[in-house]
Amino acid sequence: MKAEDSRPVDTRTEASARNADGAVLGAEADVTTRLRTKAELKRESGLMDAVCERGNLKLAYQRVVENKGAAGVDGIGIAEFKDHLKRHWPTIKAKLLAGEYMPQAVRRVDIEKPQGGTRTLGIPTLTDRMIQQALHQVLSPIFEANFSESSYGFRPGRNAHQALKAAKRYVAEGRRVVVDMDLEKFFDRVNHDLLMAKLSKKIGDGRVLRQIRRYLEAGMMAGGIVSPRTEGTPQGGPLSPLLSNILLTELDRELERRGHAFCRYADDCNIYVRSQQAGERVMASITRFLADTLKLTVNVAKSAVARPWVRKFLGYSLTGHQAPKLRIAPTSLKRLEGKVRDVLKGARGRSLKTVITELNPILRGWMAYFRLSETKRAVEELDGWIRHKLRCILWRQWKRPYTRAQNLMKRGLTEDRAFRSAFNQRGPWWNSGASHMNQAFPKSFFDRLGLVSLLDTMRRLQCV
Repeated sequence: MKAEDSRPVDTRTEASARNADGAVLGAEADVTTRLRTKAELKRESGLMDAVCERGNLKLAYQRVVENKGAAGVDGIGIAEFKDHLKRHWPTIKAKLLAGEYMPQAVRRVDIEKPQGGTRTLGIPTLTDRMIQQALHQVLSPIFEANFSESSYGFRPGRNAHQALKAAKRYVAEGRRVVVDMDLEKFFDRVNHDLLMAKLSKKIGDGRVLRQIRRYLEAGMMAGGIVSPRTEGTPQGGPLSPLLSNILLTELDRELERRGHAFCRYADDCNIYVRSQQAGERVMASITRFLADTLKLTVNVAKSAVARPWVRKFLGYSLTGHQAPKLRIAPTSLKRLEGKVRDVLKGARGRSLKTVITELNPILRGWMAYFRLSETKRAVEELDGWIRHKLRCILWRQWKRPYTRAQNLMKRGLTEDRAFRSAFNQRGPWWNSGASHMNQAFPKSFFDRLGLVSLLDTMRRLQCV
């Protein structure tokens, strides 16, 4: 039989085509649509084959190795991972293609939140992280097209800075009240059945659906004991961010349907309205929507309807000006101070250059994220505080008043002033902030040692 004989024929369309050329074109379009639909269905039903394709797996392996994450419950780290795959991958791949692969439990890790409390992470084995990453790479393009323009978290080509600029724009347009919603333990409370129902609308390969369900239900190991899971998608695996966006897209569509201006970054959602009364209504109605439709709970203690400049979003806040400016939230400043203090603990036994070398990556990375700040005062004060702390290390290292006097003279102070400063009987913190130490060790001294200046870095990044 010829290839064209196997095509489905609509006799009514062909009959009408003899009388009108336009109908023939319509019939060909119908056939093309049917063929395209079949091709899509075939592709969807063969997703696991795409997941296990060599190029996709190679990219997934590279990303897992580059992330240099901790080992899972099997204890296999990055150094042993390649040899492990050489021995076991053929068997694992065969099980994946047969729909029979069972993931291992995730390793429970509790980390402290900056605002108090703990966040539970579930660390999969490196093998399971690679499989999850391979799944993510195949599934992300399928779901990405349906995501909202107001969703910024964990998406290609989208980031927190874009969300912050949008938030600033909404406030500048007159929406000077924010409905700041915090979902209570979102990643721990995701309803598996709801999530799987949404996945099944786009995924036709039962093997992929079963594999995702197994990852959702994989036990969590702590202290050698594995606890089963019936809800949640624990943070720590490459698949969790995508799954969270898939579930919360329904929230995005509801907000869009109501005509709201909002920014969502993962489970952090801010809705911008024009009055306190409107904000209270939105908070109440969206709280009900989340509970009824997505089975999620709003954390009342951490959520609020307030002015944007008294709330924070993604580490930033806004000023109360008519044309608002982005500024660094006070909690973000305190968090950096805590990191600096951790580095400087026990610094008395180390050279200043060694301490600065350890400090610089933290300062550089922090400023790269907060480069959108349009107020420089807080950054200037942080710079001064860090130099104050480093001068304090020097003062403590010198120990004896005579040694302090000698070092101050080496840095250009007169003998009289050096000895008066060294023997003033004030404490290290007072002296390290006093004029004699500022004169002996100005900003230029720390610049020569290579200390990253937050203010200089911010100015440079903003000019790029």
